[in-house]
Amino acid sequence: MNTESLTQQNQQLTIPISIIIPTYNREEPLVDSIADVLKQDYPNFEVLVVDQTASHQPEVQAYLEAQANAGKIKWFRLSWASLPGARNYAVRRASGEIILFLDDDVRLPDGFLVAHARNYLDRPEIGAVAGRVFDRMKLGDSGGELEIEDLPSEAADPGIAWYHIDLVHTVKPQQVISARGCNMSFRREIFTKYGLHFDERFRGSAVREESDFCLRLRQTGYQIWYDPQASLVHLGEESGGCHDISTRSLQYQITFYHNHFFMGLKNLTPTECLRFFGKLFDCHVLGNPPCYKSGSPIKIITRGSFYTLGFFSALKTWIKSSWDDGQIYTRQAELNSQKTASN
Repeated sequence: MNTESLTQQNQQLTIPISIIIPTYNREEPLVDSIADVLKQDYPNFEVLVVDQTASHQPEVQAYLEAQANAGKIKWFRLSWASLPGARNYAVRRASGEIILFLDDDVRLPDGFLVAHARNYLDRPEIGAVAGRVFDRMKLGDSGGELEIEDLPSEAADPGIAWYHIDLVHTVKPQQVISARGCNMSFRREIFTKYGLHFDERFRGSAVREESDFCLRLRQTGYQIWYDPQASLVHLGEESGGCHDISTRSLQYQITFYHNHFFMGLKNLTPTECLRFFGKLFDCHVLGNPPCYKSGSPIKIITRGSFYTLGFFSALKTWIKSSWDDGQIYTRQAELNSQKTASN
């Protein structure tokens, strides 16, 4: 596209965007993330920070208060911690035609919002945009030299796609089946017209909650479009964020497998489930590529125990799905709002 055409297109980009940043126990990275958003050269956006941190460092608290008082951000304080719950909470309070989700430990280049928004112009088939993620840890594995044009056919197969979708090194725009939760946007009507919401039964680090949402989104007929120009750097901070429990704890390990199994049971055919659960075992229990975990018999047995416990936990959650949609935090927030209104 020539410079004149690009300029004309950018002038059309007035679609209102709601940027949602859920945060939990993050300090300086959160401040940097918000600052990068506020520096974006885009004419029409709002920033909703859904804060689940009990207390901040004094300087971070002062920064958030200053931005909120100046009307630069909408700052919501919650007493509970759930990533999908925080997403749902903010969507109900967002006003934009595009809903864009970011993590609280990202750095944004100039033109980031423009890159997301232009994908929705004159392309009604696109319901979501998956942005490229320069994951600090994964880029380090390959020195940042690997480049992928077309994702392999396996990346479009829900049974095994999760081990072949590379939104770190892929450089060519294309249709995908899922996005990364730290850099994804959606048309507002995905939530309003089709009534989709994030499933709050995804626990702990909430791994696979965005995959679950994207699989359900595809049933609407909308496409998920990957745009490598809509890129950011994901810092992958080791504490805070959705790391609300230690990655070495029993609870973390069980919820990790619970979330994978639950996503499969909800969305995949029996054959796809078998392939997905088999790959989950091969990678995360046996430690084969791309996981590269220790092959120690003791560690394999330990991981196998977590795998088994996670499966039965997910099975219980899935069975309860017939009468319980799992919107625990949404209902709690609505109840609190009603109590506040009545007072």
